[in-house]
Amino acid sequence: MIYDNDADLGKLQGKTVAILGYGSQGHAHALNLRDSGADVVVGLREGSKSAEKARAEGLEVLSVADAASRGDVVMVLLPDEKQAEVWESDIKDGIAPGNLLLFAHGFSIHFGTIEPGPEVDVGMVAPKGPGHLVRRQYVEGGGVPGLAAIHQDATGNARDLVLAYAKGIGCTRAGVIETTFKDETETDLFGEQAVLCGGLTELVRAGYDTLTGAGYDPRLAYFEVLHELKLIVDLMYEKGISGMRYSISNTAEYGDLTRGKRVIGEPSRQAMQEILGQIQSGEFAREWIAENRAGQENFQRMRSDEKNHEVETVGRELRSNMDWIDDSEDF
Repeated sequence: MIYDNDADLGKLQGKTVAILGYGSQGHAHALNLRDSGADVVVGLREGSKSAEKARAEGLEVLSVADAASRGDVVMVLLPDEKQAEVWESDIKDGIAPGNLLLFAHGFSIHFGTIEPGPEVDVGMVAPKGPGHLVRRQYVEGGGVPGLAAIHQDATGNARDLVLAYAKGIGCTRAGVIETTFKDETETDLFGEQAVLCGGLTELVRAGYDTLTGAGYDPRLAYFEVLHELKLIVDLMYEKGISGMRYSISNTAEYGDLTRGKRVIGEPSRQAMQEILGQIQSGEFAREWIAENRAGQENFQRMRSDEKNHEVETVGRELRSNMDWIDDSEDF
């Protein structure tokens, strides 16, 4: 693990850091770096709703092309599906020899949708947490763990500069692991698809459908399979799986130990192997790239259909009476 003492913020002195994008990660990186003493500019497309937010924080906002040209260190924090297009139109020509091109996820580099020339450094700093947490932990004096990788070291200084950036956003306070673009990309996609997003949401819906299909009150089903999920995840986050089991009742723990493997049995494990294989072979990347080139019609249809599942409508109604939850629907 790499910590604060292993990284030198001074490596950023005299350099301009351009943050392209001001979403969840972009705002956190820009503000944390600014507060760490770095010279920061933000690159946004014309008409971006985020421009005023960034200016309100005292940040200089430029077009994406102008920010890329200004930056000695250029962090690309645009959606994966937009990066290749914007690279060609607004970023590529502004990356001078010896500059450091950074990413927070390895998709575009690993799958070859962006191919920088050999004269630039290419690295990655990937906080393992959402942007609001990256910012909050930094302000409170802590940090979110992160990953760092070097894809291309044209100058011989890429590693020092990547670690300085990681320190600037607070990751070295919690610890940084060195990895590769390949390993970060493949493990990140697998985690999202098989466990954190795809696996979890289907498990919740399957549990909800099982209970409501058996005649139980939809509100009870929602509380049992979705609302209480946060309590369990928080325990695992703080204490690990064994610590979570220690904190629940003996009845719940016995049910966990004797029934969990029936739900996530050999068919589920085999499906995970297949999903990982499709990620490693590039099949998923090709599918996602093709989906975007076709205008995302299938993706948008699935998004709309899933939003109307009963667990969503019941949940919205119940959460509307929970004053302690911010359930504003800006999505």
